[in-house]
Amino acid sequence: MENRREYIDKMDARLKELENEIRELGKIADKVIAEVKGEYQEQIYELFLKKKELEHKVTKVKKASGNAWEDMKAGAELSWEAFQDSVKRGRKKTL
Repeated sequence: MENRREYIDKMDARLKELENEIRELGKIADKVIAEVKGEYQEQIYELFLKKKELEHKVTKVKKASGNAWEDMKAGAELSWEAFQDSVKRGRKKTL
């Protein structure tokens, strides 16, 4: 049968173990947060690239003469749809 001091020492040791486990979980959480943040930063970068592409196409439509703008319009519309889809996918991942 253990005495009071032994019991207190055993409980102190358990509390230290629990504290170490909590710290380890904190490290895991930090790592996961960093990974997720990296994924979002990559998605944001890709969205900026798609936006730049769309801006370029819109500029070409603005400068086009005659009926040439009609041909460029289709490409701009496709880029716009791809951009919107990318934004929607990014938002779904945040929810």
